[in-house]
Amino acid sequence: MNNWRSDDRAILIADPDPDFRRAAAEALAATGLRIRESGSGREALAAAEGEGVALVILEVRLGDISGYEVCRRLREVRGDMLPILFISGDRVESFDRVAGLLVGADDYLAKPVAPDELVARVLRHLSRGRSSGNSGSELTAREREVLSLLTEGLGPIEIGSELSISPKTVATHVEHIYGKLGVHTRAQAVASAFRLALVD
Repeated sequence: MNNWRSDDRAILIADPDPDFRRAAAEALAATGLRIRESGSGREALAAAEGEGVALVILEVRLGDISGYEVCRRLREVRGDMLPILFISGDRVESFDRVAGLLVGADDYLAKPVAPDELVARVLRHLSRGRSSGNSGSELTAREREVLSLLTEGLGPIEIGSELSISPKTVATHVEHIYGKLGVHTRAQAVASAFRLALVD
C-alpha cells in the first residue's frame, strides 16, 4: 500500500470502519484512481500532509483525533488546494454540516452513501481542484473589494452602497468569487479569503 508515487492521483479514505473503507475503495478504484486508507486521525495526517494525496474522504469520528481537527491541520499544511470531503454516520444534522464546512471541508456527506454518488462527488472535486489552481490570484481588483466587504459581514445591498454598484452586480461578483475560490457558500468564501491571505 505504500508503493504509490507522488504523481499518482491518490485518494485517502480515513475512516475507522473497515467495511466502509473497503466499499469506498472498490467504487473509487474502479474509476482508475489510486486509493490509500487509514483508520485513525494520526494516520490520516501522516498520509495527507505530503503532496501524494489528491483528495481526502474524512470520517468525523476517528477515535484518536476528530475529523474536524484533522481537517483544520491539513488546511494549515496544504491550504485550500486539497479537497476534503467529510462523511459521517451520526453527525448528520444541519449544524454538523455547517461546522464541517466552517473548518474547511469542501463537502459533507451522510452515511450510507451510494457508491455512484461518492464517485461523482470525488471526481467533481478533483476536476474543480485542477481548474482552480490559481484561485486567489485570479480575482479581479473589484472582486477583492467585494470579498473584503463580505468578510466584514456586509450584505449585497450594503456592499452595493459602499462600492456604488447595484446589488445585482454585487451578486454577479460574488458568483465569480465563489467559482474562482471553488466554494459554494459565503462562509466558505470568507474562510478561504483568510486562509489565502486575500484580505487583511
